Order: sequence, then C-alpha cells, then structure tokens
Amino acid sequence: MLCSEAEFPPLRIRERLAAAILRAGLRATVRPILSPKVPIVWQRWWLEKLARLIGSSGHTQLETGAAGGVTGEWMRAPRSAAAAAADSPGAILYLHGGGYCVGSPSTHRALASRLAWATGLSVFAAGYRLAPEHPFPCALDDAVAACRALMQGGPLVIAGDSAGGGLALAAALYLRQHQMGSAAALVLFSPWVDLTLSAITDAAAKKEVMLSTAWLSDCARHYLAGASASAPLASPVFADLRGLPPTFIQAGADELLCSDAVRLADALVAAGVVANREIVPAQWHAFQLHAGILPAANAAIARAARFVALALKR
Repeated sequence: MLCSEAEFPPLRIRERLAAAILRAGLRATVRPILSPKVPIVWQRWWLEKLARLIGSSGHTQLETGAAGGVTGEWMRAPRSAAAAAADSPGAILYLHGGGYCVGSPSTHRALASRLAWATGLSVFAAGYRLAPEHPFPCALDDAVAACRALMQGGPLVIAGDSAGGGLALAAALYLRQHQMGSAAALVLFSPWVDLTLSAITDAAAKKEVMLSTAWLSDCARHYLAGASASAPLASPVFADLRGLPPTFIQAGADELLCSDAVRLADALVAAGVVANREIVPAQWHAFQLHAGILPAANAAIARAARFVALALKR
C-alpha cells in the first residue's frame, strides 16, 4: 500500500500551531548546529542537551544493556500497553539517526519509548559506533551483531530513522546475503538510503527545517571514508531488495529525504516485497522524534505499531 498526502485529513488548528512552533524551534536550534562548519563533537553535545527537553514516555521503563556486544538502552512497556501485541514474542532493535556521525540512544529516547508503548514490545536502542572515528562498515557490523543476538530471543523487528533507517535496511540485506535469518519486519522513518544524494531536489531543500545537503554530504564523507557512496550496504536503495521482510516506510512531505522514501518504496514493491509507504503532509524530517509533543508524531507511531502487530502475526 502506497499512501499519498491526499489520504491524510487536514491538520486541526491546534496541530498546525504546534507544528509551526516546532518548525521555528528546529530552524533556530538544530539546523545551524547540523553544519560542516560545526565540529562533530559540538554537534553531539548540543543534541544531547536538546534531547533532555523532550524526555521519554512515562509509561516505559529504561534499562541500560547490551546485545551482541553493542551497548544501548532497553525501553520496556507493560504487557498491557498494546493488546494486539500482548501475547506476541519478540523485540524491536532501534537504530538512531544522525548521519552516522551524531546521535545516540538517549537523543532518540522519546521515539524509542513511544514505540515500545505503542507496540507493547521491548525496544533495544543500539549505541552503534559513529564516524568519523569508526567509518563504514563499523555501524553495520554493530547492527548485525545486535540483530543476531536479539533474534535468538524470538521474532525481531528492525527499526530506525534517517541514517538509522538506512542502517536497518542494510542490516536486513546483510542477514539475507549471509543466510543469517530474517527480521520479521522493518520500520523505517525518513530513511536515508542514498548517500550519493542524487535524488535531492532544490524544492525539497527549501522545505526542510533541520537538514542541509551540505551537512549530509559531509556526514557521508566521514562515514564512507573512501568507500563508494553507491555501495549497496552503504546506500541500500541500489541493492537487490528481493526477499526482504515486510517494510513500513514513513516520511514527511516537507523533508529533504522524502525522495529517498518514495524511491525505496517503489524499489521494494518492484522487488516483490510487501511495502507500506506513508508520506505525511506538512511534516518534516524524522518528525516522529517529537512524539509526546506533536499529535501527528503520536499518530504516526501508532500506525507503525499496527503494521508491526500485523507483521508478527504472519
């Protein structure tokens, strides 16, 4: 199912106001920091500080832990949180965004905790290694290691946003290529799946409130460290996508990477993969990060949770 903007009802006045305030805040506090002119260590520090203003869902419990030698955070919801998933075994591996250079489980705690609450499943947010200290394929190695460890406990859903969405897809491809099993489903929020940036348009750049082509290009350079930007496990939109698990893709209409979401969904369908794509109107890159504040983000995660529940019943 490929959903277009027209299939979503218009935003209410309060929702439009909340979105406008968040847009202004992101333009003022995040976009200037996510720049090649700002040292990466400062970008990381600032994002950690901002994340504290959002917090996690009060319905979930936070535990530090590890999976496959990769440290991270567990978000656990009460078994009654989601009736549809209450009796379903399994877990979710969450891979945070940040251009492979910034971000951490704590910067994405709000999203991971809401996903745990909505699905009723335990979510492990992996603190995979970041570039430039640890370039490609270090992040992929960590994601695969976490996948293999978590799959021993039952069905696994691999989820992620932005670079984490691309990493989730790359991990699923690696598992398939090396016959290591398969995830039950993929959930990709605003996935960055083309490090060549070949499909980004000027029109999309004008709508974006957080990212810039210059910052993405700089992150890609740090992550690739000389590897080809079109390598399938770095830019999985160029990979052979046959045989992948059911995939849910969700992006904002007003974001730089909307084209990545559209291209990926089309490529998955062409490869015979069950793929649901949502392009949510009037939303920006990784708007799901504002769950608990933005009604559209709460609703988006709820729809992703329904997809997960159906995938686990297959």
